[in-house]
Amino acid sequence: MDQLQAIRVFRQAVELGSFAEAARRMALSPAAVSKNIRELEAHLHVRLLNRTTRRMSLTEAGERYFEQIARILDDLSEADSSLGPMQRMPSGLLRVSAPMAFTLTRLSDAIVGFLDRYPDLTLDLKLEDRRVDLVKEGVDLAIRGSDRLEDSSLIARKLMTLRHVVCASPDYFARAGRPREPENLRSHNCVQFTLSGHVQEWSFTRHGRTVRVVISGRYKVTTSLAVRDALLAGFGLSLIPRIYVEKDIAEGRLTTALDDWAPVETSIYVVYPSRQYVLPKVRSFVDFLIEETRLEK
Repeated sequence: MDQLQAIRVFRQAVELGSFAEAARRMALSPAAVSKNIRELEAHLHVRLLNRTTRRMSLTEAGERYFEQIARILDDLSEADSSLGPMQRMPSGLLRVSAPMAFTLTRLSDAIVGFLDRYPDLTLDLKLEDRRVDLVKEGVDLAIRGSDRLEDSSLIARKLMTLRHVVCASPDYFARAGRPREPENLRSHNCVQFTLSGHVQEWSFTRHGRTVRVVISGRYKVTTSLAVRDALLAGFGLSLIPRIYVEKDIAEGRLTTALDDWAPVETSIYVVYPSRQYVLPKVRSFVDFLIEETRLEK
């Protein structure tokens, strides 16, 4: 028995005062109406209706049950209707998890414009470099950076690739020397971003040859913004996404090394739980991310 369908049939029969009229209204046969009500009564172990060939009336139990289910069905209809606007325009609360350095460097300036576009939408943006469990923590979508995205039931859309550079301050290179080959990095104080997939080993490729170098240093940290600060202070060198230090390189505060070698790249993805029934608030933010990163793929 489809209990919800049987309840709806019962309500229609009571309100219309006729099995035949309820059948016509619900596009069912009179026999199907009778069957639904019989099965509902059997499920409840109580008689809901007294009926003859000419008339029907509610029993005492039927009256009480009808009052209860009428309110429930009205509430259910209202709940269904309340979702209508959410299916048409971005609205409600959107919970997003995103890495701090990427968001502050690449997205922050544009987010206000995105919110201005959708006045019924509220954004709860958590800047955190840890990997959140979207379903467990109630997050609608996340931005993730990875050398390789792990297998997952999540939907992943690649946004762009972050190209890395080896860099340091001119003062550091003046003191420690500029590396000419990847192997030279073993003697340098390497500032390490500990949430990357290449914390202990950096890879470089040139002319089809790949060199992997185990590095070490006195400073490990979980945000690339702190790595950048250490570089600007002349503390060491690091392998860092170029977009985080582009302005510092252009203005001479940092300088690059090993430019003829191609270091590892990091892909940026947007991930969300399901491809089905994606709400406009999620779809609109995904589209926003695609538009903001499309020139740097």
